[in-house]
Amino acid sequence: MRSTLNKVRNVLDTRAGFFALVFLIFWIKTYVVYVTKFSLGITGPIQKFLLIVNPLPFGLLLFGIALYFKGKKSYWIMMIVDLIESLWLFSNVLYYREFSDFLSMGIIKSSGSVSNNLTLSIGEILHASDLLIFADVIVLALLLATKVIKVDSRTMKMRYPIAITIISALLFVGNLGLADKDRPQLLTRTFDNNYIVKYLGMNFYAGYNAYQTHKESATRASASSSDMDGVLKFLKNNRSVANPEYFGKAAGKNVFIFHLESFQQFLINYKVNGKEVTPNINKFYADQNTLSFDNFYNQVGQGKTSDAETMLENSLFGLPSGSVMTSYGTSNTFQAMPAILDQRGYSTAAFHGDVGSFWNRDNTYKSWGYNYFFSEDYYKNKTNYSVGYGLKDKIFLKQSIKYIEKLPQPFYAKVITVTNHYPYELDKQNQHIEKTETGDNTVDGYVQTAKYLDESFGQFVDYLKKSGLYDNSMIVVYGDHYGISNNHKKAISQLLNLDTVTSYDLAQFQKVPFMIHLNGLKGGINHTYGGEIDVMPTLLDLLGIENKDTIQLGNDLLSPNRNQTVAFRNGDFVSPGFSKIGSKVYNNKGEDVTEDLTQTQKEEVKKQTERTDEVLSLSDKIVTGDLLRFYTPENFKKVNRADFSYKYRDGMKLLNDSQSKKTSVLQKHGGKSTQSMFVTDAPELK
Repeated sequence: MRSTLNKVRNVLDTRAGFFALVFLIFWIKTYVVYVTKFSLGITGPIQKFLLIVNPLPFGLLLFGIALYFKGKKSYWIMMIVDLIESLWLFSNVLYYREFSDFLSMGIIKSSGSVSNNLTLSIGEILHASDLLIFADVIVLALLLATKVIKVDSRTMKMRYPIAITIISALLFVGNLGLADKDRPQLLTRTFDNNYIVKYLGMNFYAGYNAYQTHKESATRASASSSDMDGVLKFLKNNRSVANPEYFGKAAGKNVFIFHLESFQQFLINYKVNGKEVTPNINKFYADQNTLSFDNFYNQVGQGKTSDAETMLENSLFGLPSGSVMTSYGTSNTFQAMPAILDQRGYSTAAFHGDVGSFWNRDNTYKSWGYNYFFSEDYYKNKTNYSVGYGLKDKIFLKQSIKYIEKLPQPFYAKVITVTNHYPYELDKQNQHIEKTETGDNTVDGYVQTAKYLDESFGQFVDYLKKSGLYDNSMIVVYGDHYGISNNHKKAISQLLNLDTVTSYDLAQFQKVPFMIHLNGLKGGINHTYGGEIDVMPTLLDLLGIENKDTIQLGNDLLSPNRNQTVAFRNGDFVSPGFSKIGSKVYNNKGEDVTEDLTQTQKEEVKKQTERTDEVLSLSDKIVTGDLLRFYTPENFKKVNRADFSYKYRDGMKLLNDSQSKKTSVLQKHGGKSTQSMFVTDAPELK
């Protein structure tokens, strides 16, 4: 036994032996993280084999760098590489657990604009087992420091590190060849980062994503006006015709966009122990003057809320990685809905009870043409007024009234709530429903914050009715993205009362509410398939604004001739006939029919796949190339960001000066404030 241990120590005391140990642990660790921390959808022997071997090529390349050096420097480099690899794995584990995606350079670069209150979220996401990722780094460092493992100062012959480098290159070529055989055009057609990682590994994904980010920057520099030709051709063939029954029905009305944070469709009419979670939203959803869409999907990517806003007000998708608002919101040309309405006599305003820099809103909103942005600086805050990502909704809405009542009418006002945000924590005095009992701590508090959001919404609607705004406004209510990610399958199955959940079930779980209310509007439940990309053309048609030459990749949800293929950011799609989720095709009963499609059906799915790829690709080209700088629709004036200032002093001056128009709610009430009409049970205000 002792002789065996001595032999092992003798091997580890050589640089090659230590290299083998460090690399072997890294390899095993990476694979364990793959299978225990991520949901990569591994099917078939080739994918299983590639998952095992894909850490090898770049792992050997990176650790092999140390072999070109001698003495302590070589050991330092190995340990630094191991630490960096561990940090990369650890960071992705935390990010993936909440967002079902991997970190991108865009997200890392924009972290400063979305970092508020993340400490609490990370505390909720972190599992004790995650820290084991660093165990080998700590143990090996201690073994070296205590000289249990001795540093080999001998010079290694150069042919060995060169051989390691060559082997790593050959392994990668083989890895890529097998991956391409199992998933053709992996790097040219996929929009899903899960595919990159499961086929080619975390290290390749990091490099590939960095390349993609650089490519996006270069795209703008090389873009020209001719790049718009493909976009215009697509729109010519795919733009839908407005429904004459609804066109102009909301002309001249105020527009409220009520943003339901992290609110999913399944919450509509959902009960916990016999008690409705969202009675106010349920009532609004079923109102005879509310158009409610029960097949409306969130289509966000890594940008989440920022992607939802980008689609809502530009009819352009978010990016495959990062956020349009943080990466391009300051510099790009946009032709957004606030600017379109501003140029037609509307006042445009956004309300958000957190810092203006979150998601780069304070810059992006100028590019989108918002006259006003009422952010944290406009609100009174106390210790118990905020939770998570800003002011609690009831307090936020109560304080927003003093600005809403001064907006010259007609106005376009977007109200962004935040309390129903991960990690779904709420102080006991505001908890008015029991938690669910799935056993998943991330999920079970979700209904409590959703209940609070519903109560806030009900109080806001009551104010609109008392102030007269309810009768003179089109009220749009939507959920921006999922609240419960697909990583919580066991909890989701319990919430939906299913034995198991399939990939199709998870795609359907991406539905979010979309409602349009207007007195006199013919309401009801509309079953058309659509998503957030379709909101802008729908609202503009309802407002009676001709938009036949605008750049919008969505279609009016009320149009009789619209295409109902709903593209997801990862390249999947759903539709009334077939849905493609990953490599599988499902019918509208949720049955896997991949191997049972007729030739005609295969052609139909192929067309839908090609359309999905095309619309996502065109959107990316428009954004990364800033193509709208080369094209201006008729009757639209390019936005000048210098025209807008969101500083408190400037915003209040503009708002107070606007009272001379005599069109605001305040002026309509003879200068008497309507703030007392907003009645809330918020215990913090008592």
